Amino acid sequence: MPDAPAALPMHQQICELLMREIASGRLVEGERLPPERDLATRLGTSVRTLRKALAELSDKGMLERVQGSGNYVRRNAQAESVYSMFRLELPEGGGLPRAQALDIARMDKPAALPAFGTAAQATRIRRLRRLNDTVIAVEEIWLDGAAGGIEPGKLGDSLYLYYKTHLGFWITRAEDRVTIGEVPGWAPAAFTLPPGTVTGYIERLSWAQGPAPVEFSRTWFDTARAHYVQRLI
Repeated sequence: MPDAPAALPMHQQICELLMREIASGRLVEGERLPPERDLATRLGTSVRTLRKALAELSDKGMLERVQGSGNYVRRNAQAESVYSMFRLELPEGGGLPRAQALDIARMDKPAALPAFGTAAQATRIRRLRRLNDTVIAVEEIWLDGAAGGIEPGKLGDSLYLYYKTHLGFWITRAEDRVTIGEVPGWAPAAFTLPPGTVTGYIERLSWAQGPAPVEFSRTWFDTARAHYVQRLI
């Protein structure tokens, strides 16, 4: 799992991947993880980096490290993840979310968008999404102009983490509407479905600390490669 510019540090990528494996049920409560050297080899990292990831998981209450015995999975529904609101998973469960920015532009809000935020302008972000190395979706995010601007060079895989670390707010809740829709004309050739194909479609309004939603997004996902998953725990 090579690092990309502005990507999460490797140990945090591994921590997030394992958290999603636990959330998806691929790693179950009480399960013993493989020996650290074997797991590091499987994840393409060093034992030292893996141990940093395991220590972070332990701090989040999602791992019990037993001296001389191994590392055991613990489920903690309250553990905070930078991908806690990313609902797409591989068909077999889990997968580490990745994002490639295609276009970032500030403009007047189109009249066709639902009401959100307080400004007349918004930043539009178009991205190609992967889970691990599998292309699964294209998305278009509109961030209200009053929330701040986006610096492309600092934008990594997690947009919500960018909001928190660079713009000083965080997403506290979201409302999703899941249906079907046509892949947009701007979708790149790297996406698995050509423009006009009917596929899974998500519209989301997201709120920060204020009463009005600060963000609106649209996601078109390949239903053969990813599933929308919402867990009630």
